[in-house]
Amino acid sequence: MSVNDTAAALPAANGGALPIGGGLPSNLLLRFSAAALLWFAASGVTALWPDAADAQEWERTGEFASLLVVAAGLLVLAALLAAAIRPAPRSRLEAAIASLSASVPWLIALALGVTGWEILTAKLNLLPRPFFVPPQALLEVYLDDWPRLLDCFAASLRLLITGYAVGSILGVVTGVAIGWSRAVGYWVHPVLRLIGPLPATAWLPIAFFAFPTSWSASVFLIALASGVPVTVLTWSGVAGVNSAYYDIARTLGASPRFLVLKVAVPAAMPHVFVGLFMGLGASFAVLVVAEMLGVKSGVGWYLQWAQGWAAYGNMYAALLVMALLCSGLVTLLFRVRDRLLAWQKGMLKW
Repeated sequence: MSVNDTAAALPAANGGALPIGGGLPSNLLLRFSAAALLWFAASGVTALWPDAADAQEWERTGEFASLLVVAAGLLVLAALLAAAIRPAPRSRLEAAIASLSASVPWLIALALGVTGWEILTAKLNLLPRPFFVPPQALLEVYLDDWPRLLDCFAASLRLLITGYAVGSILGVVTGVAIGWSRAVGYWVHPVLRLIGPLPATAWLPIAFFAFPTSWSASVFLIALASGVPVTVLTWSGVAGVNSAYYDIARTLGASPRFLVLKVAVPAAMPHVFVGLFMGLGASFAVLVVAEMLGVKSGVGWYLQWAQGWAAYGNMYAALLVMALLCSGLVTLLFRVRDRLLAWQKGMLKW
């Protein structure tokens, strides 16, 4: 292909638009501009449109409008930098620009959602109070009640990590034992079939009676919720290992311990991580329920306290932070999976 042919093919590769200066084509730069304008418009609606006459006065309206302006300005700055810089192929900067470009539709939708939320609550007061609050009410919670919120989330994180770690370790060990030994499977499998289908929350009365503290009872419930799927998936992975792997290892003089640790467990790791993901999701649900019923500090306790005082802004703020926390933990687990299972990297994304 000649140089002229290559130059003629560039607009088609960019969707009919020539790159401007650097890495962004013109149509994508227009979408960035539209997203920034929508965030500026959301700030204008928040700051300039008076609140409804029959609505309460929200103290953090000015701060929230300023935050929207900062978000729009950062979006403009990122777009200008991406348009001015041509990153090296397959570099981290190129990956960051591609990720930012892919998120433009979501940024536009989020700006429209925040604007509609603000109009329906603070400006027109169309949604019933106190069940629906404007977005600046969540900002007010984060600025005024952050010590209590931070303490509750730190307590929940400690409880979640402890219970999930105990359940995951016991689940992997039990699953490997069942998949490797028929004798262990003979005794453990019926017990697993009996307690596995039961939701962990059904054990609440027994757990809070049998354990000396509500914290230890909550650890048991979270460990139970996470341990069952990890056990089942680990067992499935070990039992499904190709027997040829064992035969080759035995031919080379491998011991039973080597067969378990170096053959069975690595081959079963994809199944193990599926169980870990399922266990982590179950742990989140049990965590909130357990804290609502027994623990004196945590996300569940905070949600129950906010609902009791009709502080729905606090409740929504806690739910938002909890969603981000859960998503962050799942993302971290995916990073560990991609590092350990490099040959499956990119096959499953979060």
